[in-house]
Amino acid sequence: MADTAPQVSKDTMIGELLQINEGIAPILFGIGMHCLGCPASQMETIEEAASVHGINPEDLVSEINAFLAGNTEATQA
Repeated sequence: MADTAPQVSKDTMIGELLQINEGIAPILFGIGMHCLGCPASQMETIEEAASVHGINPEDLVSEINAFLAGNTEATQA
């Protein structure tokens, strides 16, 4: 097994999340988080962002980690 997919938690910052893999942006857009470039959103955790948008943070973390697991080759280009 060559590469291991990165994992995120509910405490991962949105800014850090997008540095891990920009392909996560559509997932965040899907929950209504359209201001990914806003300075405030960069300093928000996944848990905070999920709460603001009425999403269960554990479900969002699971969805993001599933995405990352399927994209191990694309995570660090």
